[in-house]
Amino acid sequence: MQKNRHSMLSNLMVVSGASLTIGLILGYPGWATSLGLIGWSLLQINRFNKLMDWFHKNDDQIELPETTGHWGELFDELSRVQRRQHTRETRLGNIIKRFQDSTSALQDAIIIIDKNNNLEWWNKSANRLLGLDDKTDQGKPIMNLLRDPRFVRYYKRGQYNDPITLPSPAHNDLKIQYQITRFGDADRLLVARDISRIIRLEQTRQDFVANASHELRTPLTVIRGYLETFLDQDLPRPLIRGLGSMQQQARRMENLVSDLLLLSRLEASHQVSDEQPIQIQNVIQHIMEGAEQLAQEKGHKFSLNIDPIHDLSGQEIELHSAFSNLVYNAVRYTPAGGNIKVSWWVDEQGGHFSVKDNGPGIESIHLPRLTERFYRVDESRSSASGGTGLGLAIVKHVLARHHGQLTIKSKVGKGSTFACHFPAENVGVRPEPGENTYEEQKLMGFQQVEDSKDNQTTP
Repeated sequence: MQKNRHSMLSNLMVVSGASLTIGLILGYPGWATSLGLIGWSLLQINRFNKLMDWFHKNDDQIELPETTGHWGELFDELSRVQRRQHTRETRLGNIIKRFQDSTSALQDAIIIIDKNNNLEWWNKSANRLLGLDDKTDQGKPIMNLLRDPRFVRYYKRGQYNDPITLPSPAHNDLKIQYQITRFGDADRLLVARDISRIIRLEQTRQDFVANASHELRTPLTVIRGYLETFLDQDLPRPLIRGLGSMQQQARRMENLVSDLLLLSRLEASHQVSDEQPIQIQNVIQHIMEGAEQLAQEKGHKFSLNIDPIHDLSGQEIELHSAFSNLVYNAVRYTPAGGNIKVSWWVDEQGGHFSVKDNGPGIESIHLPRLTERFYRVDESRSSASGGTGLGLAIVKHVLARHHGQLTIKSKVGKGSTFACHFPAENVGVRPEPGENTYEEQKLMGFQQVEDSKDNQTTP
């Protein structure tokens, strides 16, 4: 560009000098110079108008006009820029088309939501799974199209670490798993996946386990009954030893069947339907009555730290099962003479139940898998203790139904701490005579939580 400016200036000087020379020869230097400059200006205007006409046509297929001089150099440079831009646009267009073709081939629905919570783009699967319309839904708020209150709460909460599963708004027989990811300038990417087949397979598995476990109960009861009858007889010692071992294994199988049935029932629904206020102090004391006998046999020492005034809302049988699993696990797996501390306390975050022991501890590599069914850190140790391998899986499902969370801290040689954490809205203070009932306190707490949520701005 600097070269073109120098070329134009040089050209102007040449025209001016030539016009002045001719004018001096003819005796009219002023007129000759003026006419030369006017002619040169008209030529520049003509070339400029050609360039502007090309710009106004706005058609990449039309070539720039041919010319010479510094305008020719400018036209050639613009032509090269035009070809490079056309090549770049073609390449980007092919990338976009390939992206659209690939996303259209996906079975999952993909939706891009802008920072104002409006639909910006989606693939064809979103039309099929969620009932979106390309012509009418562009730019509409996502919460006007996916109106399920559970999705609206999930979207507004802004915590997208875990997906949410809901029925499809377009097909009631489909189960859709929603997962949201933030990107860019407060934009969101929503991925909706049809998991109906997975849910059906899981339901089939649950039904099979429940039915099989239920059918095993009767023959096990019969076997145990006959074993108890035989053991009451005066039999040879080797036979008594064999029958006693059979009775022990039959009892273990009954415990396994009971745990499988409980686990199947917990998996059947994701929330507690008969929620009631529970005096946790009484629940823990009842658990300790059964655990202390086993603890005395192994020489364990218990210490309790129980908040006596705060209760927990939930299902007592389920919480009793979860807490007792943690306590009995500590008793079973802590070597003789160990110390076990059971605590229940309440703070700003909610209610907390923990069981701490000074046993052998668990390597960190095992911690993420401890709540899996039948997962054993030490097969021989678990078999000797008589555990079913389902205890922590039951604890996990019970806590999920009560909106709680299980945390595990352990260090080899130092012991382990298993803690259950419940949200603040599930905790209430036991009322004195004349005060609000627990249910009224809980409703008041829920109202405060909802009011705080309403006062928060939508992200």
